[in-house]
Amino acid sequence: MFCFQCQETAKNTGCTVKGVCGKSEETANLQDLLIYVLKGISIYAEKARELEISDRQTGKFVAQALFATITNVNWDNERFISMVREALKRREALKDKFTAAYKEKHGKDFDEALHDAATWTSDAPAEFHERAKTVGILTTEDEDVRSLRELLTIGLKGTAAYADHAAILGLEQDDIYDFIMTALVSTTRDLSVNEMIDLVLKSGEVAVNTMALLDKANTSAYGHQEMSEVNIGVRSRPGILISGHDLKDMEELLTQTEGAGVDVYTHGEMLPANCYPAFKKYEHFVGNYGGSWWHQNQEFESFNGPILMTTNCLVPLKKNNTYQDRLFTTGMTGYPDAKHIPDRPQGGAKDFSEIIELAKTCEPPVEIETGKITAGFARNQVLALADKVVEAVKSGAIKRFVVMAGCDGRHKTRNYYTEMAEKLPKDTVILTAGCAKYRYNKLDLGNIGGIPRVLDAGQCNDCYSLAVIALKLKEAFGLDDINELPISYDIAWYEQKAVTVLLALLHLGVTGIRLGPTLPAFLSPNVAKVLVDKFDIKPIDTVDADIEAMMAGK
Repeated sequence: MFCFQCQETAKNTGCTVKGVCGKSEETANLQDLLIYVLKGISIYAEKARELEISDRQTGKFVAQALFATITNVNWDNERFISMVREALKRREALKDKFTAAYKEKHGKDFDEALHDAATWTSDAPAEFHERAKTVGILTTEDEDVRSLRELLTIGLKGTAAYADHAAILGLEQDDIYDFIMTALVSTTRDLSVNEMIDLVLKSGEVAVNTMALLDKANTSAYGHQEMSEVNIGVRSRPGILISGHDLKDMEELLTQTEGAGVDVYTHGEMLPANCYPAFKKYEHFVGNYGGSWWHQNQEFESFNGPILMTTNCLVPLKKNNTYQDRLFTTGMTGYPDAKHIPDRPQGGAKDFSEIIELAKTCEPPVEIETGKITAGFARNQVLALADKVVEAVKSGAIKRFVVMAGCDGRHKTRNYYTEMAEKLPKDTVILTAGCAKYRYNKLDLGNIGGIPRVLDAGQCNDCYSLAVIALKLKEAFGLDDINELPISYDIAWYEQKAVTVLLALLHLGVTGIRLGPTLPAFLSPNVAKVLVDKFDIKPIDTVDADIEAMMAGK
C-alpha cells in the first residue's frame, strides 16, 4: 500500500505497511482500485456528455464512492468489493448507452482506444486485490505530476462528500458531478503543469459552489443555526449517541425516538445540530457528549448506549472494547461486523428501530463533564450581529479575527491550537468550524462587548459561512481585497475535506494561510513552492511567533 492523504501519514511521507489511521493494506488497495474504476466511469461519462447524454445517478454514485475513501469513513472490505462491482456495472451500462448513441450519430462503431481504467474488468475479489496493487498512487512516477493529481483527487473527495450530503436533502447540481468526473479523467492524461494547476484551482471554485448548495439544503430543511448554549452533561435516562455530519439522519433519529423513553446526544461533528431550530423542539435531545473523533474509544465506552456513525470519523475499535455490539453505521460509513442501517427507501425514512430497542436495555451515559458551550455562529447569526461587529472593529475593541477552522487529530503538536487560543490577545476573535474547535471551545475565553471570543460556525462544511462572513465584512468596510480585512487564517487539517476547504479559500483569493500541524505529504517540493509563491501558504511556527506575525497583519 501507499497512502499519504491524511495529516498523520507515517513520517509525513506515506503509510506503506498499515495506515496510521488503522487502515489495512487490503482496504487501502481496494480504495485505490475503486477510484481507478471511477476514472473509467468518468471517461465514458465525458464521452457521453459530448453526445448530450447525462446520467445523474451515475454522477451521484461516483461522488458517494469517493466519499467512502475519505479517511476514517469505511473500513469494510466487503463493502468496497461491492462498490467496485457496482462501479464496473455502471461503467459498462454507460459504455453501452454511449456506443449505441455514437453509432446512431456517426453510422459506425466507436473504436477509439481508451485508458485501461475504462476497459479493465473482473468479477473475482481475488483479481480485485491483485489488480489493486498495480493502480495505486505510485504508478505515477513523476513526483510533481503525482502531487498535482493527488491534490486534485483529494480535493474532489471533500467536494464529493458535501455533494452527497446536499443530495440526501434533495439538492443536486449536474455541473458538480460533471466536474468531479472531468477532473478524474484528467488524472489519466498527460497534461501540462499549468493545466493541472488550473484544474486544482477550478476545484476550489466547485468546492465553494458545493458548500453553498449544502448550506442551502441544510438551512432550507432545518432553519439557520442560532446562538445556543449546548449542554455537555448527561441525564438519567438511556441514550443514543449520534456522530458524523448527516443532518437527515439526525432528523429521522429524533423523530423516531420521540416518546420512546430514551435521550439523544450528539458527538464530534454533529455538535452543531444542537443549534438548528428544527431540532431544538425535541425535549429528549439532550446536548453534546464528549469531544472530537480521536477520543471516541474512551467516550463510546463510557456512553453505555448505542452509537450511530453517519459519516467519518470512525476509528478502529480497540481489543476488549465493550461497544462493538452497540456500534451502528449508515450511509457511506462501514466497519466489519458492525450493524449497518440500510439507506432510506425512495420517499421514506431509515429504520432506526433496532437502535432504539437496544438503547432501552442500556444503562444511562456516564457523566464525563458538566456545563455548557456556546455555538451556532453560522453566517446568518453572525450577520445578524454585523453592525455590532463592525462597530467593535472600528472602535478598536476587536483588533483581529483569527480563523482557526479545520480538523482535530492525535498529533501532539496540535496542542499549538489550544495554546494559540489561550495566548491570543483579548481583543481578538476566533472564527472556527469543524472539529478543530474541540481544542479550545471549552475554554473560558470571555467576550468582547457581548460578542463571544470564539464564534463557532458549525461543521467543516460550514467553513462556507466563514467565507460569507469575510466577504460581507469586506463589503461593510468598503474594501477591494479580502486580504485587506483584519483576518488571519491559521488552519488545522487532518483529512480530505479540510483540503477541499483550503482550495475553496484559495479560489476566493485568500492569501497568507498558515497550515498545520504539518504541510501535506502529497505536496512535492515544487508544488509546495508554487502554492507558497502564488498564495503565500506557510507552515505554522511557534505560537508566539505566529501571534506576533498575525497581529502585524503578516
